Amino acid sequence: MSKIGFIGLGNMGGPMVANLIGAGHEVRAFDISPEAVKRATDAGASAASGGADAAAGMEIVITMLPAGQHVRSVYLEDDKVMDIVENGTLLIDCSTIDVTTARDAIVEAEKRGLEMIDAPVSGGITGAAAGTLTFMCGGPEAAFARAEPVLNVMGKNVFHAGAAGAGQAVKACNNLMLAIQMVSVAEGFALGEKLGLDHQALFNIVSTATSQCWAMTSYCPVPGPVPASPANNDYKAGFTVAMMLKDLMLAREAAATVGASTPVASQVTDMYETFAAAGNTELDFSAIFKMIEAR
Repeated sequence: MSKIGFIGLGNMGGPMVANLIGAGHEVRAFDISPEAVKRATDAGASAASGGADAAAGMEIVITMLPAGQHVRSVYLEDDKVMDIVENGTLLIDCSTIDVTTARDAIVEAEKRGLEMIDAPVSGGITGAAAGTLTFMCGGPEAAFARAEPVLNVMGKNVFHAGAAGAGQAVKACNNLMLAIQMVSVAEGFALGEKLGLDHQALFNIVSTATSQCWAMTSYCPVPGPVPASPANNDYKAGFTVAMMLKDLMLAREAAATVGASTPVASQVTDMYETFAAAGNTELDFSAIFKMIEAR
C-alpha cells in the first residue's frame, strides 16, 4: 500500500480519499475547509497543516483543485510541492483545468525528476462516492503505469489518452458534447410537452430510437422517466450548473487556442451563462430544462 498526500477534499476529493483509505492506503489530507478535513479524518486520513505538509515524505501526491491557478499555487508557487517532495514522487492532478497549465505542470515536474500525469475525472459526486469514476489521463506512459493501480481504487474506467495535457483535452471534448446533448434532450422534451406528448410516452419511444444518449437514458432532465435522475429530486446536483459552465469555458478556451470552430457549443455555453446568472449555479446542470421549458 502507498503513502498518499491528498490536497483538495471537496465534493469529489473527499469521497476519493475515503475510497483510498478503504483500500488500505495511508492518506495525509489537506483542504482549506476545516469541515472537509474533519470528514477526511473521520474516514481514517491524518490531517495535514497545509499543502506542503500533506505532500512531504509521500510516495504519491494527488490533487483535486478548482482551477489552474490553484494547481500552479500548490505545485509551484505557494506550497511549492514540486520543490519539497523527493525525486521519483508520483504526482496525479485530478483537477479539471486548462490544457496549457496541465502541460506546463508536467514539464516542470520532469525537470525536477518527478513523474506526473493529468487525470481529470467524469462521473460526478455519485461516481466519486461509489468508486466508479472515469479517469482521463495524459502524461508519460511510465507515470501512467504507476498511477493506474491507485486510480483503479477510485474509478472503474481508467484511460491513458496520450501525452501531457491529453486528459484535460478529452475532458473538454467530453463535457462539450455532454452539455450539447443535455440541451438537445431538454429542447426535445419541452417541444414534446407543448405538442401534448406525455413525458413517459416520449421517453419510451425515443430512448430506443436514434436520439438515444446518456443525457436521456441515464440523466433525463424531466421528472418521471428516469427515477434516479436529479429531475426527480428537485434537481439536487450530481454535477452543478457552475461546474458545467466552468468546463464549457475551458472547452471554449481550448478551441480558441487551436482555432477550432464550435458554434453549437458556443450557443450552449451562452445558455448556461444565462441560467447561472439567474441564480441557478448550484442546481444540477440538467435543470437547464427549466429555462428551456419556460421559454
